[in-house]
Amino acid sequence: MPAPTMTPEQRAAALEKARIVRAERSELTQKLSMGLLTPAEVLDQTDNPVIGRMKVKAFVNALPGFGKVKTEKLMEELGIPAERRLQGLGSNQMQALKDALA
Repeated sequence: MPAPTMTPEQRAAALEKARIVRAERSELTQKLSMGLLTPAEVLDQTDNPVIGRMKVKAFVNALPGFGKVKTEKLMEELGIPAERRLQGLGSNQMQALKDALA
């Protein structure tokens, strides 16, 4: 199925919106890595589209002390697929993630 045709103005607006969301997500990961935000504070805001659409793997990987291997091990232990987004976690998975990161 081909992508819908967009006017140049619509395309520019969509690109700008995507740029803003990427910048907000980048700022969030930086705050997490510096310890300015706790994982619980972020996980309580998954109704925010910027946070909710973040992949669980990227979220955990942004935390201090978590690299690629430790992140993958944690996600495997919790039964969270690699491509899952924060808003797509079930209540049990969300609680297990909060407990593991507390």
